[in-house]
Amino acid sequence: MRLWAENLACVRGGREVFAGVSFALGSGEALLVTGRNGAGKSSLLRMVAGLLRRSAGSLGLDAGEADHSIAEQAHYLGHQDALKPSLSVLENLSFWGAYLGASPASGKALDAVGLRDLSGLPAAYLSAGQRRRLSIARLVAVKRPIWLLDEPTSALDSPAQSQLAELMRGHLHGGGIIVAAAHGPIGLERARELKLGAA
Repeated sequence: MRLWAENLACVRGGREVFAGVSFALGSGEALLVTGRNGAGKSSLLRMVAGLLRRSAGSLGLDAGEADHSIAEQAHYLGHQDALKPSLSVLENLSFWGAYLGASPASGKALDAVGLRDLSGLPAAYLSAGQRRRLSIARLVAVKRPIWLLDEPTSALDSPAQSQLAELMRGHLHGGGIIVAAAHGPIGLERARELKLGAA
């Protein structure tokens, strides 16, 4: 599998955010997107996820499922945790499994992020870090080859960051692809770096 971009450009509100962005990632590879605030890190991930139109350039996925778009073969983890407060931890995960068209491996996913003991608790009572961990559980519960992660360690304490790093390494080891936007290291030592807004 190969995810590639050629000469991507993003214009928002009449302002060019970035232009000429290209990269290519094969199975088992990761790209760390860095840059100052406003450089377009989140916009690039949203573009790959199909949530933002490109102003120019091309995106493609070779050797993926031909009848599915890139977005349908990717998980997008954005700034918002997208949880329903009145549903329990397990119900939230089950909802996402149904929405994403799969039978989620809920128990395994909750174990992977350390939330099994809170499976019956309404999401409204979770801390910011626990909400982030529940969002990360979607990556494990429903298998998709591409992970698009926007500041994935946000609100996570040190043990949870280590947990996430292990999940990311496992995804890459299994042939997955990761594109992550971050201001600093997130535990992907072998990731290539794409710096936006560089002079």
